[in-house]
Amino acid sequence: MGKVLILSGFAGSGKGTVCAICREKEPRLKLSVSMTTRAPRPGEVNGREYTFVSPGEFRQTIREDGFLEYAEYSKNSYGTPKKQFFDMMREGFIPVLEIETRGAEQAMNKLDSYLSVFLAPPDYKTLEERLRGRGTETEDAILRRLKEAKEELRRVGRYQYLILNRDGRAEEAANAILDLLRDGSTDSPAVVRDKESFIASFCEA
Repeated sequence: MGKVLILSGFAGSGKGTVCAICREKEPRLKLSVSMTTRAPRPGEVNGREYTFVSPGEFRQTIREDGFLEYAEYSKNSYGTPKKQFFDMMREGFIPVLEIETRGAEQAMNKLDSYLSVFLAPPDYKTLEERLRGRGTETEDAILRRLKEAKEELRRVGRYQYLILNRDGRAEEAANAILDLLRDGSTDSPAVVRDKESFIASFCEA
């Protein structure tokens, strides 16, 4: 395998679920815990989902050149600490960067070997239903995330693969990612073969 997995997707795409399945099936995969300025959501634990810091601490890490990548998303900052990332590689793990598109582009520009995957729901309606079903955000925040989703999708061309996470079929998406990591190919129906058509239909919704 010997790669880095760069995994991106909308809020509500199911990245966390798919990533957890991948890690359960392949012990060498290890999540690189991002640093963020956003507040923890119910059930999140500092150091597990994210390392939660103040804006001042985040800016200080930037000044110290401590990030592999960092970006702002939905009015909060996110970044991948360099030390943690390279320590994982030295220890024989395959780092998983579960990050947004702007940060992912930075990582792709800096890394020589990686698998980049953008995870998406099958359509815009499903995304909206998932965001509302979480019950963790205001209406304004949901509308902002839906707008940002269409903007993000226009940058998917930079990713090697676009994979669908259909309702109840997260394992199918995870297996497709593992196939690509291990063999460099997959015949999974979760992989979108015509990315341009998918993007066009999603953005028209």
